[in-house]
Amino acid sequence: MKSTFNSWYDQKMYATPELAAETERVEGILERVKTVAVVGISKNPQKDSYFVARYLKNAGYRVVPVNPTATELLDQPCYPDLASIPGPVDAVDIFRRPEDIPATVREAIALRPIVIWCQLGTGDHPELKAEVEAHGIAFIQERCMKVDHQFLIRPKSDASYA
Repeated sequence: MKSTFNSWYDQKMYATPELAAETERVEGILERVKTVAVVGISKNPQKDSYFVARYLKNAGYRVVPVNPTATELLDQPCYPDLASIPGPVDAVDIFRRPEDIPATVREAIALRPIVIWCQLGTGDHPELKAEVEAHGIAFIQERCMKVDHQFLIRPKSDASYA
């Protein structure tokens, strides 16, 4: 039996043909991504950014923390900005204030990831969509990578994501 939240997710994310197409696109992206830079990850384990990053790491993604006030988070080296990351990343997951999103997205474009993902609460930025997609990068906003992974990917395996 599906939980109430599972039912809600299915109803919301497949409610219209446009949402269904977006949800299928998100599923495909999550299956391709291997390395996720989490911009704005908090040092506080009770904050959403930390919780999401820990979940993604436990789900098998390589998580690259980005926070200028930390040197290590989640047993990984932490970088002050995206330009300091020494290798490629497939996804840039952004936890920043809405007014900081344009600059962070433009910094992320330079990494040429598969996707730039603006988390829930970061605002709607339609002006950035065309700019990002002109570089061949997917742009997702106002969705949670953890929630989407939980409902689109996790049920397909027996892995535990404590």
